[in-house]
Amino acid sequence: QYTRVWIPDPDEVWRSAEIIKDYKEGDKSLHLKLEDETLYEYPVDLQGNELPFLRNPDILVGENDLTALSYLHEPAVLHNLKVRFLESNHIYTYCGIVLVAINPYEQLPIYEQDVIYAYSGQNMGDMDPHIFAVAEEAYKQMARDEKNQSIIVSGESGAGKTVSAKYAMRFFATVGGSASETNIEAKVLASSPIMEAIGNAKTTRNDNSSRFGKYIQIGFDKRYHIIGANMRTYLLEKSRVVFQAEDERNYHIFYQLCASASLPEFKDLGLTCAEDFFYTSQGGDTSIDGVDDADDFEKTRHAFTLLGVKESHQMTIFRIIAAILHLGNLEIQAERDGDACSISSEDEHLNNFCGLLGVEHSQMQHWLCHCKLVTTAETYVKNMSVQQVVNARNALAKHIYAQLFNWIVQHINKALHTTVKQHSFIGVLDIYGFETFEVNSFEQFCINYANEKLQQQFNSHVFKLEQEEYMKEGIPWTLIDFYDNQPCIDLIEAKLGILDLLDEECKVPKGTDQNWAQKLYDRHASSQHFQKPRMSNTSFIILHFADKVEYQSEGFLEKNRDTVYEEQINILKASKYQMVADLFQDEKDAAPTTSMGKGTSKISVRSARPVIKAANKEHKKTVGHQFRNSLHLLMETLNATTPHYVRCIKPNDEKLPFKFDPKRAVQQLRACGVLETIRISAAGFPSRWSYHDFFNRYRVLMKKRDLSKNDKKQICQTLLEDLIKDPDKFQFGRTKIFFRAGQVAYLEKLRADKFRAATIMIQKTVRGWLQRVKYKRLRQAAIVIQRYTRGRLARRLAEQLRRTRAAIVFQKQYRMLRILRAFRRVRSATITIQAFARGMFVRRIYHKV
Repeated sequence: QYTRVWIPDPDEVWRSAEIIKDYKEGDKSLHLKLEDETLYEYPVDLQGNELPFLRNPDILVGENDLTALSYLHEPAVLHNLKVRFLESNHIYTYCGIVLVAINPYEQLPIYEQDVIYAYSGQNMGDMDPHIFAVAEEAYKQMARDEKNQSIIVSGESGAGKTVSAKYAMRFFATVGGSASETNIEAKVLASSPIMEAIGNAKTTRNDNSSRFGKYIQIGFDKRYHIIGANMRTYLLEKSRVVFQAEDERNYHIFYQLCASASLPEFKDLGLTCAEDFFYTSQGGDTSIDGVDDADDFEKTRHAFTLLGVKESHQMTIFRIIAAILHLGNLEIQAERDGDACSISSEDEHLNNFCGLLGVEHSQMQHWLCHCKLVTTAETYVKNMSVQQVVNARNALAKHIYAQLFNWIVQHINKALHTTVKQHSFIGVLDIYGFETFEVNSFEQFCINYANEKLQQQFNSHVFKLEQEEYMKEGIPWTLIDFYDNQPCIDLIEAKLGILDLLDEECKVPKGTDQNWAQKLYDRHASSQHFQKPRMSNTSFIILHFADKVEYQSEGFLEKNRDTVYEEQINILKASKYQMVADLFQDEKDAAPTTSMGKGTSKISVRSARPVIKAANKEHKKTVGHQFRNSLHLLMETLNATTPHYVRCIKPNDEKLPFKFDPKRAVQQLRACGVLETIRISAAGFPSRWSYHDFFNRYRVLMKKRDLSKNDKKQICQTLLEDLIKDPDKFQFGRTKIFFRAGQVAYLEKLRADKFRAATIMIQKTVRGWLQRVKYKRLRQAAIVIQRYTRGRLARRLAEQLRRTRAAIVFQKQYRMLRILRAFRRVRSATITIQAFARGMFVRRIYHKV
């Protein structure tokens, strides 16, 4: 069999081929035969001396751990995942400490209660890869090492992050059932439908995309029973409340409420179908195939009840959501050449908005179209243009929703809180993956910044584990150069980085997005991770670890300031409904909350007071600043725990079950760090075998006299020193043998050759034995046939002899009788004649006498 290799392919990314002619140094091309039997000449780069990647032996294809592959490179990883996914329907594969999960886009029967119990108590490598195996490993390490754990789930939108996080929590809820009767595990699971309703939406890539990040800490007592939980949320995508791209939807809760508007308890909300509201109809189609919004709304209400949210509070939540929809439908009429505008006091939606929130109608009508300007000398009221009013209205809608989101998160945390002392916790991080769209704005910038931080933590942890493994085994360690994205992170968060310059521009009275973009070009033009697009003066490109992304600067300042007019907030504070008033209380004294770090964040409320009397420094922090702080808090938490990684892969963009698009898969493998893990492993000793496993696998290559020894470690060392002449290709650890890339494939070849020779010998012997058995069977059969035939012939002969003898006897008797009769007749005649003659002679004599 010829050597098999991987060559680049524009459609399949990598194609398998066979070398049909030996390659000699200096040859300009390789003679290959593709799998479809066509011949192909592959040009070789003589300067770089880059030969194609070698393919792993068939014995290793389909391995459930990618690091067990002898040749560790991109095509091997891609092929292994593809074979497992398409041929075996296995969606989970290990890559060292990482679990790679491919979204099958259909329900699989691998998450039942009995499967949870099957994985409970097992070691990670004992059973097939599974999210339950990772959860069990985290649970076991928490109990064994008495250290907090984290499961970090990441991946693209639609790759299955939320589902993976949900199943991990279901595992903990089952194996770590609460000791008390508080039913805390049911509450942890009940929080999912609520968070999905208020924080998930349909995007072009995913029908149920989480538009916020969440870190759920599940607390355990000393006996490792669940006692409580706590949820932190990060950067809710507030802009979705007021704008959706084509084929996208707003948050599910709006459509769920509209679908249930006909219920008697919701008659006062003034709702109709979702198509009638501006905030829910911008994306076009308001429904999702296979999703019943009314049915999901029932599940959401049931979850609220399970978490102890009072019926009155639930109704207030739905009133606030309905009010946001009415706010989006206000008719703003321009006046005086567009410098001023007004809203009719008869406007049905304004009446509904004020009625639902219990605020003063005339005040809200006035302050939606006017704002206060404060100077050192005086304060005066200014008319706003239509566009300013629309911006202010949208900012108010986003703010109301964000405050409601945080109230719900806080209430969930209250329901999950416990007074029992927490001994340890396991955190499950379900956070948005790296994003790049046609138009990328502030949200994508923050998301990708978060991913840069998570990737850095991931790389350093993998690198650290690799280092620890070598040190533990006593292997000579040479430093591996691994990709550190610190320069890119510095570009974003360091002094005078992108976030600093953005905050600075926000403080400038007449700061604009264009001026900020210009400052970026001037300051960071020399950075290797920053580029200015040729055709634009308002965009900038950042070279992230996963891909380069172009961001449009338009809207960055406004989203970073997150400005809401204080006059409008004051009206909401005076609401006759206590819960609505509570949502907006203490916004000047304490930091108000949106959905970022620890569920809290700050917004900038434009104060009507002189600058000297402004709120404290904490109050003035921008969204970017808060997000940076919350991200640092998250990283501190993760670094203080033992992390476990789940990397979710989206196999195709059409959401088709068990269809694998190699191009999309490779993009994500590069983006989520799996290939970087492979690279770090490949640079050292990627293949590791325990002495016991190595002895069992390769004992066929050992000599009989070596096998008689008792020391397996010594036998393995003797064998390897005989087989592999270069001592740098392997190392002997305390409990394992470490191999460089390609050595296991070489040993497999030797083992296969040995088996082939043994197989030929066995075949030869067996074939000879089979032929002898066949000959003996034929000979025996021939003898039996001959015996029976001869017997029959002998019997026939005996019969014939008997018959002949009888015939002779008959003939003899008959002839004797016939002769006797003839003799008697002749004798009688003779006597008669004699009698007459004698009488005649006597008479003649007598006469003569």
